[in-house]
Amino acid sequence: MRKELLVASLVSLAILAAYYSSHEGKTDAFEEWKGKFGVSWAPEEEAYRRLIFEKNLINIEKHNSDSTQTYKMGVNQFSIFTTEEFATRFLTPMPLVGVPKGDDTMEPNVDVDWTAKGMVSPVKNQGQCGSCWAFSATGVLESFWLSKGTNLSVSEQQLVDCTRPQGNQGCNGGWPYSALTYVKANGITTEAAYPYVAKDQTCKVQGGAYKINGYISYTGCNGLTNGISNGPVSVTVDATNWSPYKSGVFSNCGGSINHAVLLVGVVGGNWKIKNSWGTTWGEAGFIRLNQGNTCGLCAYAGVYPN
Repeated sequence: MRKELLVASLVSLAILAAYYSSHEGKTDAFEEWKGKFGVSWAPEEEAYRRLIFEKNLINIEKHNSDSTQTYKMGVNQFSIFTTEEFATRFLTPMPLVGVPKGDDTMEPNVDVDWTAKGMVSPVKNQGQCGSCWAFSATGVLESFWLSKGTNLSVSEQQLVDCTRPQGNQGCNGGWPYSALTYVKANGITTEAAYPYVAKDQTCKVQGGAYKINGYISYTGCNGLTNGISNGPVSVTVDATNWSPYKSGVFSNCGGSINHAVLLVGVVGGNWKIKNSWGTTWGEAGFIRLNQGNTCGLCAYAGVYPN
């Protein structure tokens, strides 16, 4: 398949030649990327990754030169992947059984940023494991406990390893509400006690000292608007086109739910989201989404512990 792509890509040589001409004398951006992220490959794989990187760079520069766009794109850890590869490696289509649907697209009518209030824990990085649901769950738990005066970093890996009885599938996906169901019954331990390794394991430690009574569901954009007034909310989205996002207000997406994140505010009428792809992505790990049901944000119920 990769060889076929390389052959098919010959038709793009004219475009790449123009790119090289316009960048003559500048440092090789691909070599800079390799140095920054500490990556190397065998020669054939490197040629393939360079080709994708340079095509992505052309798209980034074309997009950013368009003054009508509401957001900027940039080079990050995903710049060596095609859109299809990115979706396969980092996103997980969410099984929708038993999840309440939202049914409205009302614009948010509040203005709150829980990061500015100190109620949001630092951005983490899920790596190449489809555990976004676990990070969304720990994010909302950590915000909940911050609101009670307790600063914790709890274990995503425990949720990955131990919540299959609740219906989650480890690195192959899951739902934050199922993770919270586990924490209600068993508690959760700290990240230090059960470190993240970004892969499926057998459950090493069941439960922990930190428990919740349950969770509240917020359905639709109206519900999320009410929920975010009280604190960050665990939500799900379509993140298929998010990989090159750098800054601004994003709306280039559909509604095929494949990612879980943390809604942390409404700023200037736009949703503010904390992601789990590290701080080299987006606005130091955050993204702003256009108001309404952008990226399917309101399509399924958000949850918050109690």
